Amino acid sequence: MLAENLSYALVQVVHNFGAAAVVGVPLIALASGRSAAGDGNRRLLWLLLLAWATQVLSGVGFASVSYTFYGKLPDISRVATIALAIKVGCATLGFGLAAMTLRRSVVRDPAVGRRRCR
Repeated sequence: MLAENLSYALVQVVHNFGAAAVVGVPLIALASGRSAAGDGNRRLLWLLLLAWATQVLSGVGFASVSYTFYGKLPDISRVATIALAIKVGCATLGFGLAAMTLRRSVVRDPAVGRRRCR
């Protein structure tokens, strides 16, 4: 029981940091008045990409802990299944938008393109 609770707690900590970053990074960009693909935002975009990846991986972590300790995935209600589908959709969309914006900002900056070609 101790290993199970510790595993869930560690996954929850990672999940919470990811959630805080998913909300916090865009707020930092808004507060600083930067545009989505402006100078200095590549770091924030990488952080946002990492935050969404953390959300996805920690969600998989919850399922893995359940499967490891119980030999099956948790039996969740219909409402919880719908909520999980919404969370997966949001994570997929957030990760995709951050990746596309990051890619667009790299393509627009000729200095970055020259560094990559060397």
